[in-house]
Amino acid sequence: MEEMVYIVSVVFTCLALLIIPVIFVTRRLSVHLSFKNILRFIKLAASQFDEEEEKHEKSGRMGEEEKRRRLPKHVAIILDGNRRWAEKRGLGTSEGHQAGARRLIENAKDCFAMGVNTVSLFAFSTENWARPEDEVNGLMALFEKHLRSEMAFFRSDKIKISVIGNRTKISQSLLGLITEAEEATKSYEEKHLIIAIDYSGRFDILQACKSLAEKAKNGLIQVEDIDEDVMEKELMTNCSEFPNPDLLIRTSGEQRISNFFLWQSAYTELYFPSVLWPDFGEAEYLEALTWYQQRQRRFGLRV
Repeated sequence: MEEMVYIVSVVFTCLALLIIPVIFVTRRLSVHLSFKNILRFIKLAASQFDEEEEKHEKSGRMGEEEKRRRLPKHVAIILDGNRRWAEKRGLGTSEGHQAGARRLIENAKDCFAMGVNTVSLFAFSTENWARPEDEVNGLMALFEKHLRSEMAFFRSDKIKISVIGNRTKISQSLLGLITEAEEATKSYEEKHLIIAIDYSGRFDILQACKSLAEKAKNGLIQVEDIDEDVMEKELMTNCSEFPNPDLLIRTSGEQRISNFFLWQSAYTELYFPSVLWPDFGEAEYLEALTWYQQRQRRFGLRV
């Protein structure tokens, strides 16, 4: 009996909440109160509710589209902190580099999954040749190992591979793998992984200037025709649809770009997290993207 009374009271309460506004509206508008007009009122209220829902849904979609539009097209990363990561754990330098190499591949996959087109990795600088011979040999062996083991993935996921830098000191076995990877993936467009090995920003600019000087000497180009666009086409990043990075990340807390992409980084947003490279995972990358999306990119203009 008590349950029946409860149900009846709930029904009458709902009817009252529905009919009272109807009575108020019909009196204000001098509309005759009838069952037909009550139904019209209910339909109108439902229609307005649906319109509001649609607006919120559309606003949400536009927000997501805006976020995707504000994603960087090109992310460059200076992989720093492998040795310190290993030292903190009482491990050898080689183990730190192995952890960093694994993170390199995982992070590139995360970048592409989030909609980034080009990822550039500063894997080995020209200055790194000055490191101990066993460390250098270990790094070169790691490059070979991962290029070979990830080749099938690059093909299946349609990732274009480009290796930039001075190739004169690189071993023939590694050069062979680089050529194989570049040839096998050259037709892919939506995902581009650029690996900088024996790369120097100064060397890149110098070789571009020498190339232009040679062309001018041979009458292939006039000096007055040389501008920024012509210069950019001579840089090693001419392999990319997006040669200039929108976001450059350097891990480990160091706040310098260390001779990486000196020309290309003129208007790049620079992000310096304190986390060491082997610990820079998906969560840290999302944090970097969120930071980037909050930046106002002026390119010298007032906003």
